[in-house]
Amino acid sequence: VQLVESGGGLVQPGGSLRLSCAASGFTFSSYAMSWYRQAPGKERELVAAITSGGGKKNYADSVKGRFTISRDNAKNTVYLQMNSLKPEDTAVYYCKGDSDYFAAIYWGQGTQVTVSS
Repeated sequence: VQLVESGGGLVQPGGSLRLSCAASGFTFSSYAMSWYRQAPGKERELVAAITSGGGKKNYADSVKGRFTISRDNAKNTVYLQMNSLKPEDTAVYYCKGDSDYFAAIYWGQGTQVTVSS
């Protein structure tokens, strides 16, 4: 099982990034997927989540209207489009897959996002 995040980097305030998380080794289309982030000295927090079929999404209040989560089950990939980035968005971003049916939770290794001028 692997979840591999990519797309992080350094961006100026107001800029955009698109994170990707490529999944392998499990039935991706049966798993809800989510993005979390963890800033230095802070607890990991939920950023956005999407159901297995993509029909329902939810977001942390801090990113509503700026971030968009999506998935492509044919490509086994979940995305996080991040616009209007702020310095407080700086964190390591992790993707997570979970399934109550399979009683399984998987985490990626994380990708660093730094928002700074």
